[in-house]
Amino acid sequence: MSKTAAVEFVPQRSTFRRDGSQIVGGNALDHYSEWSAPTVIISDGPYGLSSYPGDPPTPRDLAKAYEPHLAAWSKAAMPSTTLWFWNSELGWATVHQSLEAAGWEFRNCHIWDKGIAHAAGNSNTKTLRKFPTVTEVCVQYVRKVEFSVGGQSLSMRDWLRHEWERTGLPYTKTNDACGVKNAATRKYFTKCHLWYYPPPEAFALIADYANRFGPAEGRPYFSTDGLKPMKEEEWGKLRAKFHCKAGITNVWREGAVRGEERLKDSLKVLHMNQKPLKFMDKCIAASSDEGDVVWEPFGGLCSGTVAAHRLGRKSYAAELISDFFALATQRLATYDVSPPHSSTRPAEIRHSA
Repeated sequence: MSKTAAVEFVPQRSTFRRDGSQIVGGNALDHYSEWSAPTVIISDGPYGLSSYPGDPPTPRDLAKAYEPHLAAWSKAAMPSTTLWFWNSELGWATVHQSLEAAGWEFRNCHIWDKGIAHAAGNSNTKTLRKFPTVTEVCVQYVRKVEFSVGGQSLSMRDWLRHEWERTGLPYTKTNDACGVKNAATRKYFTKCHLWYYPPPEAFALIADYANRFGPAEGRPYFSTDGLKPMKEEEWGKLRAKFHCKAGITNVWREGAVRGEERLKDSLKVLHMNQKPLKFMDKCIAASSDEGDVVWEPFGGLCSGTVAAHRLGRKSYAAELISDFFALATQRLATYDVSPPHSSTRPAEIRHSA
């Protein structure tokens, strides 16, 4: 879309639904409160390029543009939620501090390497005075989990140590609890940066041991409500989901979207920065399970929503611009998936007051 082209906005409350997927017309800020809590948030919003209404002219003002969205994401997110934040390297660097302030913890930065073929439009190095840019980033964030103890906030690692220290038992007994030689003290109760999150089954063993052998006056140990120890499944929900297939790294080499997947009008591309569906698949499959909820606040062509649909997730997306909304809804309506995720009900578009 041209920076100077006239823009028509979607009529308010326009809604498209297909199975568990929903695309609404308008600003996501007006709809977050209506959406179910997300396990995945895919943010492919402003880059600071003035490429559409609401996109600041430079990355300098990106943090301010994102802050109301960050507040809404933090309010709705669960400890198991993962945020995938797409942007330029400079755009991400500009917003990172605001993400941390909103309670999001950096996990990894993934580089989209579009290859040398993408350099054609970025190759006037005499003017640019830099090497051609062929990358963007997709940065993985998770919720920062903290425990309130005596008016202080403790990290997971520090809370585990605090609760064990209350028992008065030596740390060597954590190995007995887990049935290991020294892994519990070396991994789950270390003070250093090599700390490992105890898997739910290991946590359950530690909590059970503490409550059997720790002094009665201190019980329950490893409890957040002071009434009962935290259960294995409760502990498991305090960590973002992650499934990693072998052979995947943080460098994603793929050319800009071309061929049948690229949405065009004759020879003209309809969205300048369409993301590959395979990348959206990668993000969603890695951080959620079937039936989980995906948010795509800055819909565009709603690649994340299409990927969520074909992976059997529920999804909510929002898009302001009429042309993009029409393309996204048509794309979702006509996208076919193989059983068991194929649609059994007709797609529906609804305009409500």
